[in-house]
Amino acid sequence: MQIKSAEFIKGAAKPVGYPPGDLPEIAFAGRSNVGKSSLINVLVNRRGLVRTSSTPGRTQMLNFFEVNKEFMLVDLPGFGFAKVPVSVKNAWGAMARTYLESRSNLKVVILLFDIRRVPRDEELQLLDWLEELNIPTIPVITKVDKVTKNRRSAQIRPILEATGLPQEAFSFFSAHTREGREDVLQRIENALATPESEAREDVLDSEG
Repeated sequence: MQIKSAEFIKGAAKPVGYPPGDLPEIAFAGRSNVGKSSLINVLVNRRGLVRTSSTPGRTQMLNFFEVNKEFMLVDLPGFGFAKVPVSVKNAWGAMARTYLESRSNLKVVILLFDIRRVPRDEELQLLDWLEELNIPTIPVITKVDKVTKNRRSAQIRPILEATGLPQEAFSFFSAHTREGREDVLQRIENALATPESEAREDVLDSEG
């Protein structure tokens, strides 16, 4: 897939603020500080398109980005590490849940996992929930440059065990080295090309 253009469209907290919905959408979900913003920036070759921050939880609404004037990337609020009141965290969760349950033009969710961390309840619950809703999911392990190649297998084993997914279900990504960029773009292209009925029946088919 060749990225020709990418631009921020708007942020929204409620469905009334979403863009019209006439383009297919790819959503990105994961814990705060897992690297969603960096992944999107690398995918579209725009270093500053999505604001990145060392402060977890900075994304406080759904942010919509139009790519090639053909589809949208949607950055969902992160969860987990943010040092904010519980009420605020719950509001972010409600924003994401409302979007995922109701957005008919959502094609696939890219769910991110940090290679250095064992998935926690929030991530596993979201993975189960996406499967229950029959939403196609692309699991991506991020920050793979943070561990040596020799340690990679040992680091991903707990993630495989926690999620119950085989290694081949995952893409592996580094914003620093750009490893995995073409793989993730190819999977996005495949998702965009898959008819809705087939996509809903083919959720994580590699899970077996």
